[in-house]
Amino acid sequence: MELTGKLETAFNDQVTLELEASVVYRQLAIEMDMRDLPGIAGWFRAQSDEETVHAEKFIAHMTDRDSKPQIGDINAPKVGTTTVLEAFEASLAHEKKVSEAIRNLYRLAQQEGDIDAFPLLNWFVSEQLEEEASVAEIIGRVKLISEDGNGLLRLDAELGSRTSNGTTADSE
Repeated sequence: MELTGKLETAFNDQVTLELEASVVYRQLAIEMDMRDLPGIAGWFRAQSDEETVHAEKFIAHMTDRDSKPQIGDINAPKVGTTTVLEAFEASLAHEKKVSEAIRNLYRLAQQEGDIDAFPLLNWFVSEQLEEEASVAEIIGRVKLISEDGNGLLRLDAELGSRTSNGTTADSE
């Protein structure tokens, strides 16, 4: 089934949003590099890479359905953080924005009767639940350690063990 009309437009908007999320995460990585926290910066870079993969999933779905993906203007919000907590709170806020966009895509696919979109969208609903839970857990831990240097360095080391494909170095 060809992807057309409102759903095609919405999928293109989602591609752009996923790429915007990638840019947001890149900026957060820069912010953490500036704080000399290479592990946390690496975690944000891995998130950035993952968001690009998410955009590619939408692009592949569209091209498989004879639709032309079109990247729109990327209006990455300015991300200025001064603390690790602010960086992860910015991350969670953006994940919630993406989650709501996915839910809206699902609703639109239901309205349009486009059952071919459901497998992809179901995957993304699950993925977004994981993303929000993961970032919320990190926020909880950051709140526990506050700006304690030892705690931040331990968290930095732990988050730095993640590779760009979303796994930890230990599991490879």
